[in-house]
Amino acid sequence: MSSAVTDEPPAPAKGLSSGSLGLWGNTVIGLASTAPAYSLAATLGYVVLAVGEKSPAMFLIAFVPMLLTAIAYRELNSVMPDCGTTFTWGSKALGPWVGWLGGWGVAVSGIIVLANVAEVAAVYFLRAFGLDEVAESRIAVLILGVGFIVAMTWVSYRGIIVSERLQNVLVVFQFIVLGGLSILALWKVYAGTAGPQAVLPEWSWFSPAGLTSSAIAAAVILCLFIYWGWDACLAVNEETKDLARTPGRAAVLATVILLVTYCLVAVAVQAYAGFGTTGIGLNNEANIDDVVTVLGGPMLGPVMAFILLLVIAVSATASTQTTILPTARGTLAMAIYKAVPGQFARVHPVFKTPSFSTIVMGVTAGVFYVVLKLLSEDALFDSIASLGLAVAFYYAVTALACVVYFWRSIFRSARNFFLRGLFPVLGFLGMLWAFGISARDMLDPEYGYTSFGGIGGVFVIGVGMLALGVPLMVACAAKMSLRPFFRGESLNRETPVLVPDFEPPHGGL
Repeated sequence: MSSAVTDEPPAPAKGLSSGSLGLWGNTVIGLASTAPAYSLAATLGYVVLAVGEKSPAMFLIAFVPMLLTAIAYRELNSVMPDCGTTFTWGSKALGPWVGWLGGWGVAVSGIIVLANVAEVAAVYFLRAFGLDEVAESRIAVLILGVGFIVAMTWVSYRGIIVSERLQNVLVVFQFIVLGGLSILALWKVYAGTAGPQAVLPEWSWFSPAGLTSSAIAAAVILCLFIYWGWDACLAVNEETKDLARTPGRAAVLATVILLVTYCLVAVAVQAYAGFGTTGIGLNNEANIDDVVTVLGGPMLGPVMAFILLLVIAVSATASTQTTILPTARGTLAMAIYKAVPGQFARVHPVFKTPSFSTIVMGVTAGVFYVVLKLLSEDALFDSIASLGLAVAFYYAVTALACVVYFWRSIFRSARNFFLRGLFPVLGFLGMLWAFGISARDMLDPEYGYTSFGGIGGVFVIGVGMLALGVPLMVACAAKMSLRPFFRGESLNRETPVLVPDFEPPHGGL
């Protein structure tokens, strides 16, 4: 085990299962965390509502800040492959307080999305097997949703290899169905057998020309949500082979795969369904919540309808499990560097997983889900709409951390200027813009299903969950054993990041 020469004491080894994942396994975890099938089904209708046939253009535009942020992740990981990701990098570059809040942003995102994907998995599984009446039962869905959280927490607890094997099956199934659906739909469109509602694809669908800035902003923010999750690749970096390079490559590869998939599905669905206000038309309000599975019956009958419902359920299930991975490892790193209580640093001696953090994450998400489900389903729906604020926040922290950390070397080469300077700056500004536009729109009491005192419930939940981190951080700072972190002693720019088989690049910073 090697490290840069420094007077600072080395960070303790975390005890994770090193070298367990390759490039494909790491990429699979990033893809699964985005829940591509569920994200498309839940979001595409609203994107079409905002920009009409221009949805492929929105996927392209939203891809840009995601790719720029992924580059920032890759560059930081190349010299600091630490499972704390945003927390560790933010603390080293921007200081302990910003780093802690960045880590909290990752945890908040995980808690919110876990509750919602568990709900989606439960509802779609019941619908797939014809139990529509049961799917309308709040208690039945709640019990099944909690069951999914428990099951996926157990899988995450049992080890990274078990997680990877499960995700291989779930992710491959999703992409086979999405790819097959898209190719079949386009085949029928060009063969003239798709029906009178179908339209031929046009290159203009990939251009934002003619759209207002507000329409583009609304659509891009929706698209950012469906890309989110690829950074799970980086959270399992310490369990990946060639940990300084592979996770960064996996993150970029995952975003590119998602771009191609989303554009293909969007074009196929638009061409097959058309833009009518009746039947399977995309402007039919009855279809807006799910424009993907609505194609199943008309295209191939009840069998395809069943498969599409099942793939959405599988997609949500896969995301339930992979969302636990980065959040648990994030809190593990925070405990290792004495930013949260030491119990979170426990690693299972056999499974090599952050045992305590994994259980706490599962329990917290389960409690959050139960409380919102029983008190207000509208608030549960609004919580997922608020997710963009937390995501844009911690992505912005990471992109900015990249620029600040590498500042002294940015002008040493063209590569450094673009990959460690310009691109991350643009990624930071893109995420800052997304956060500001989202927050402004969410203030509207008509935004979402709930409102509090004339303020949109989506804004209250999103900002409230992020703001909750402040008193928690202050409470940690007041704890005697955690004060070294907040004084910049247990984690700072010079603190070596020690992980198995990692040697910093020669001639480093």
